[in-house]
Amino acid sequence: MFVDERIVTLFKRNFHHTLTYWSVFFSFGLCIAFLGPTILDLQCQTSSTLSQITWVFFAQQFCLLIGSSIGGVFKKTLFSALAALFVSALVISVIFAIIPLCNNVLLLAIAMAVSGFAMGIIDTIANIQLVTIYQRDSAVFLQALHFFIGFGALVSPLIADPFLSETGCGNHTGNETEVMHHFRNLLRNSPIAEHNITQSHLPHHEGGDESNVHYAFWIMALINLPVPIAVLFLMYREQLIPFCQQGTPRLLDKDELSMENQQGAEGSDVEQKEHEAGGHGDIFSCCRNDNLRGLPVSFFMIHILGGMVLFMTDGIVGAYAGFVYTYGVSPPMSLPHKTAGYLASIFWAAITVGRLVSIPLSYRFQPVRLLMFNLAGAIVTVLMLLIFYTSNTFLFVGTCLCGLFLSSIFPCMLAYTEDILDYQGCATSVLVTSAGMGEMVMQVLVGSIIQTEGSYSFLLCGMIIACLGFIFFIGLLLFHRMHRNYLSGTTKKSGMVEEPAAEQNGSAKTEQKEEPGSS
Repeated sequence: MFVDERIVTLFKRNFHHTLTYWSVFFSFGLCIAFLGPTILDLQCQTSSTLSQITWVFFAQQFCLLIGSSIGGVFKKTLFSALAALFVSALVISVIFAIIPLCNNVLLLAIAMAVSGFAMGIIDTIANIQLVTIYQRDSAVFLQALHFFIGFGALVSPLIADPFLSETGCGNHTGNETEVMHHFRNLLRNSPIAEHNITQSHLPHHEGGDESNVHYAFWIMALINLPVPIAVLFLMYREQLIPFCQQGTPRLLDKDELSMENQQGAEGSDVEQKEHEAGGHGDIFSCCRNDNLRGLPVSFFMIHILGGMVLFMTDGIVGAYAGFVYTYGVSPPMSLPHKTAGYLASIFWAAITVGRLVSIPLSYRFQPVRLLMFNLAGAIVTVLMLLIFYTSNTFLFVGTCLCGLFLSSIFPCMLAYTEDILDYQGCATSVLVTSAGMGEMVMQVLVGSIIQTEGSYSFLLCGMIIACLGFIFFIGLLLFHRMHRNYLSGTTKKSGMVEEPAAEQNGSAKTEQKEEPGSS
C-alpha cells in the first residue's frame, strides 16, 4: 500500500477529531483572506481615512499573535481544548455577523481584534492537538491541516467579490480614490474586476455605488457556523458535555484495541516527559517553568532557531502575498493592473497545491529533507526572479514556484522540531507565535522599504530574508546534533549507574545464600 496500514488505522481511530480540526482550519483560512478585499467598503462604512482603516487590520493581526501566544493554556485537558475551540469558532461567526453594524472605526477595530484573538487560539490548539494525537506520525496530518488554510484563503475572495463596491462611496477626492483602488487591488487574492486604477479618474456618481458588502460578511458568518457545531458534536461524542453524557462508552474493535495497548506505555512516558519539561504549554508558562533549568543549551536553541526559520519564511509569505501586486504594476514590469491581479491568486493556488502534494511526500521523506529542499528551492527561485527581473513570464512562473516551495515549510518544521525534542517543551507554541510575528513584522518592514527604495527592493528583501532563514536552519541542524549527543550521553550515564546497582544487588543475594552454609 502507498500508506502504511498502521497510519490508516490510527486515522480511523481519530478521524472525528482530525476532520474537526481540519474544518476549523478551513474556516481559519477563510477568515484570514476575507478581510483584505473589503477594505474599501469598510472605509466607506466607517467614514474613516486610509491610515485609520489600515490600523484596524493591524489590530486584528496583532491580537491573532496574542491569541497564538497564549493558546497553549487550554491544552491541559481535552475538554478545555475543545471548549476553547468551540467558543473561538462561535465568536468568529458572531463577530462577522456584527461587522456590518460597526459604523465607527473604533468599534470595527474592537470587533477585528476579538476575531483575531479567537483565530490565534484556534491556530495554536489545532496544531497542538494533532501533534498530541499522532506524535511521530503527525507530519502527514499537519500537511493536510495547513492545506485547508490555503484552500480557504483561495476560496474566500470568490465569496466577497460579487458584493464589493466598484466606485467607492462618493466621499473621496480623485487622488484618494486612486490610492484606495490601488490598495484594494494589492490586498485582493482574486483577479481584479473589469476596471483598473485608471478608472478612478472617471467621474463618479454623486452617491457612488450602494455597498452590499454586509451580505458577504453574513455569508461568512453562515459558512463558519457549522464549525462550532462540529466541535460541539465532537464534545458530545467524547461525553464531555455534563448534561448530555451517554450511558455506555463505545467498544473498540480489535485493531483499535491493539493499537491502544501498544501506545499505552509510550503515551505514559511522553506525558511524564511533557509534565517534567512543561509540555505544549503557552510561551509564558514555558519561560517561567522551573523544570527547564537543568536542560542543555541545545534544548532552548532548537526552540529559538526553529522559530527564527518560520519568522523568516512566513514573513516572506505575508510580504509576497501583500506586495507582489505592487511589484507587478511598477517599472520595470509595468503589467496591466488586471493582469497583475492574478499574481496573488496564483501564489495562493500554488501554496494550496504544494500543501496537498506534501501530504504523500511527508510520508515518504523525513521532514528535515523536505525542509532542506524547500528552503533551497525558495532561495533559487527568488534569485532567478532577481536575474530575470524584466521578464513578465518568469514573474508568473517564479510566483508559482515560490508558493510551492514555501507551502509546506511550517508543518515540516513543526513535525521536525517536535520529533527532535521528543514532544517535550513548547515547540508548537513557539513556532506558531514566531510565524505570526514574522508575517506581521515583515509586511510592515518590506512595505516601508518598497516605499522608500523602489519596487526592485521587493525581490532583494525576499532574497535576504530567504538566506537568513536558511542560515538559521543550518544552525538548527548543528544544535540538533548537539542535542542528540547530549541525549545519548545521558542514556549512557544512566546505564552506568544502573549496572553497579545491579551488581550490588547480585552480590547481596549471593552473600545471603552463603550464610546458611557457613553456619
